[in-house]
Amino acid sequence: MNKQEFMQELNRLKKEFTDSDSNPGSFECRQCAQCTSCQFCQACRNCYRCTHCNNCEQCSHSSHCIDCRQCHNCAYCVDSKNCSNSKYLYLSESCIDCTYCFGCVGLGRKDFHILNEKFDRQAYFDLTDKLKRALGLR
Repeated sequence: MNKQEFMQELNRLKKEFTDSDSNPGSFECRQCAQCTSCQFCQACRNCYRCTHCNNCEQCSHSSHCIDCRQCHNCAYCVDSKNCSNSKYLYLSESCIDCTYCFGCVGLGRKDFHILNEKFDRQAYFDLTDKLKRALGLR
């Protein structure tokens, strides 16, 4: 096999993969494409080992996330992007090791923050309930 033949075959394999909607090793995934070893996900794309996620893309080891992009090892996050090792994030981006953050960007190891400001637990939940209603969010 020469270089040209090798490159042709490699390009064919890449095209075949990107054109495929298969989900190898996944179980009960609906309308997902190119997800691997995921379970009970819906409308996800290019995810790995996620469970119960909806409309997520390029996430891994995450569960119960909705509308997230490039989140890793996250749980119960909504409309968040590029976050890792976090839980209960909402409309947040680039947060690491965070819990209960709403509309936060670039935080690390923080809890109960709204727009990068710290709140006590009760104030956080009171304010996020009001914000969700005001923003028309679920």
